[in-house]
Amino acid sequence: MNDMTRRYLSFEGVTKSFNDLPVVAPTFDLEIGRGEFVVFLGPSGCGKTTLMRMVGGLETPTGGTIRLDGVPLGKPDKWRGMVFQSYSSFPWLTVEGNIAFGMLYRSELGKAEKLERTQHYMQLVGLSDFAKAYPSRISGGMRQRVAIARTLAAGSEVLLMDEPFGALDAQRREQLQVEMRRIQNADAKTIVFVTHDVEEAVFLADRVIVFSPRPARVTADIDIGAKLGPERTLALRDSAEFFKIKTDLLHLVRASMNAEV
Repeated sequence: MNDMTRRYLSFEGVTKSFNDLPVVAPTFDLEIGRGEFVVFLGPSGCGKTTLMRMVGGLETPTGGTIRLDGVPLGKPDKWRGMVFQSYSSFPWLTVEGNIAFGMLYRSELGKAEKLERTQHYMQLVGLSDFAKAYPSRISGGMRQRVAIARTLAAGSEVLLMDEPFGALDAQRREQLQVEMRRIQNADAKTIVFVTHDVEEAVFLADRVIVFSPRPARVTADIDIGAKLGPERTLALRDSAEFFKIKTDLLHLVRASMNAEV
């Protein structure tokens, strides 16, 4: 990855405090490349979600700058989409209507183009057969796929995901992890994904950024893609290579818990 690509999303000397409580360590620096799937991994309360919310424009840095393609970020816009742990479907809209809602304020898109984008992303997340179904008639995993498709259809270049599979049972969580890798390979976006689950991080990520306890600072930056490649299947979890990477990463996370801050 060349230097200019790595600088697509950059944290430059960022810090964040709530009143007198430091959440992000002073002069936090990090670069994320265009099209990278980057996982923020660390203990609960370490500040990783706050960093992601600052990218989304939901929080403002106390100091420093966050840039997207060289432009300082401010309030939320259509180029940054967020998917949260809680399901965010509109119960009065069908699956198709929920996905189309993401383009409500895209006035530059005509009706035919909006319909085409809705159909494309509905197919991409595997929900074409449920186009006319309402959220109450589909599973939690499907509702989360609706939220992902709506964000993609809106034209978001950066997808911010805050433990989006945390409330799902193990089987649905695995299924959506496979779906996310498939979507990324088919429709590459820059993804920042927050989790505290080591196995999930290894399975999903091109890169894993390991954080210390609060205030957040980077203790490790691991290139998972170079070791596992872009294709991920459930069978990969049983491989010796996957087990080694997961074990090594778990040791790094444990070490970060004891790191001086």
